[in-house]
Amino acid sequence: MTGHAKADHGPTARPGPTDARAPSTALSAGRRARELAELRGRSTPVDLIVIGGGITGAGIALDAASRGLETVLLEAHDLAFGTSRWSSKLAHGGLRYLATGNVAIARRSAVERGIMLERTAPHLVRPLAQVVPVYRDTQPVGAVLPGLGFVAGTVLSRLAGTRADRLPGARVLGPRRVAEYVPGVRRDGLRFGHLNWDCQLVDDARLVTAVARTAAGHGARVITRARVLEASGTRVTVRDELGAGGAVVGGAGVGGAGVGGAARSDDDSDDEFTLSARAVVSATGVWAGQTTPGVRVRPSRGTHLVLDAAALGHPVGALTVPVPGETNRFCFAIPAEFGRLHVGLTDVDAPGPVPDVPESTEAEIDFLLDVVNRALEVRLTRDDVLGTFAGLRPLVDSGDGDTADLSRDHALLTSDNGLVTITGGKLTEYRLMAEQVVDLVAGRAGLPAGPCRTADLPLVGAPGHPVAAVAATSAGLLPASLVARYGQEAGTVVAASLLDRPLEAVAEGLDVTRAEFSYAVTHEGALTVDDVLDRRSRIGLVATDRAAAEPVARQALAAGRAAAD
Repeated sequence: MTGHAKADHGPTARPGPTDARAPSTALSAGRRARELAELRGRSTPVDLIVIGGGITGAGIALDAASRGLETVLLEAHDLAFGTSRWSSKLAHGGLRYLATGNVAIARRSAVERGIMLERTAPHLVRPLAQVVPVYRDTQPVGAVLPGLGFVAGTVLSRLAGTRADRLPGARVLGPRRVAEYVPGVRRDGLRFGHLNWDCQLVDDARLVTAVARTAAGHGARVITRARVLEASGTRVTVRDELGAGGAVVGGAGVGGAGVGGAARSDDDSDDEFTLSARAVVSATGVWAGQTTPGVRVRPSRGTHLVLDAAALGHPVGALTVPVPGETNRFCFAIPAEFGRLHVGLTDVDAPGPVPDVPESTEAEIDFLLDVVNRALEVRLTRDDVLGTFAGLRPLVDSGDGDTADLSRDHALLTSDNGLVTITGGKLTEYRLMAEQVVDLVAGRAGLPAGPCRTADLPLVGAPGHPVAAVAATSAGLLPASLVARYGQEAGTVVAASLLDRPLEAVAEGLDVTRAEFSYAVTHEGALTVDDVLDRRSRIGLVATDRAAAEPVARQALAAGRAAAD
């Protein structure tokens, strides 16, 4: 373990999700089975069905449920199965959009970043230093522009209401200070560096899980492995991907896109049922075209490399390197969990069928290494790459131009059959997108929705959430890594563990406890080994880490099944 922190008991608990009168925030196989059975027997419509369990769908479910709407979220695979787990894990203020003149997106991003940092998810969102080194051979424009952009970003942060004590302002660093943030930076010819502060997520998939659990605490039914085969504005046909036997097909569930399609060799007609609603929303990201005829999404692939942080001297900030020949594109090396670095990011057109798990190309790996090496003392090679991951951005297709030039704005579309689709957009703006969707469907369908509450609604684990914290150790101490991931829930994670030796690491060198794997099964809806290793934790990003931790993941799943029997 990397350290310990005192258990945070948070504020005095008030009536909320922990009361017998209110639903629990815990997601489990047992809860899934009960709620799925209830929906099968349902003869009256629910208020809202949300298709898709990424950050947008989970955000819509939370917004709707917290306004008092009876809400069902249906996901073909697992929470955060698609694009939501392949991001750069940043909650950023939209500097790139300022540079292109899109002030509206930049301002919205800055506002939403501040909401997460200061109110809804301060346990999952942290300030991140970004350093752009400037060398003697840097062109004058390249030496000045990053600093001007960072100053503009600071102004935008203050206008958005983010205080300087939460997110400091931009400044210029001398060579020695640049090297303190990034010890592996190339010193030869280094004149100075531009410093900016943005925000980093502890993990993107963990944010999705927290949002979904918070929605469940407000009464939303969150059903994974439930594939929508057909959808209209008032009805969906659903197939239970676990089937009557309750077994997952393969480690990560049945293959195929987010909706429609999918192959099962057995007769699965008994696993299908129809559910009606007063409104249906599709939030399926890059798979939106399969749900909604006429919707054109142009996927853009973004690739990241996973390295050992020692390769750059264990930096405490993100090294940010301009892409040669571009004025508004950068690659970066960002500190990540488990002593890793994530190096990204590409922006490559990805035509053709949408894969469940996108793969990085050799050309993208070479591109990232070449750009970042321009600012490193010791060049990185392929041998330094421990793993890669790639995601597909669901960009709204304008018909021409490079994907890097397409708008990151989101689109709300309504089909002739009444199905509402939201696609495009940015992870940082998930809450605002959800608010706009619920406003739209509530108005059109006459749903009895109250005002939006999510700008001031703490997620599970955040200070102010009504789930009381639990002191889990006699010494009152918890691993710092555990507190960093779970906030005020950290004590509860240990106290609820079905595994013995709850504070023991799942494998040597990984600061993830056995209790966390158990909690993934009992409270976070993990149904498979892949769910535990790839989405409730991100151990699966490196193959050797995955192999080392897999036995404990299997133990946690077995313990969960035994406790349910």
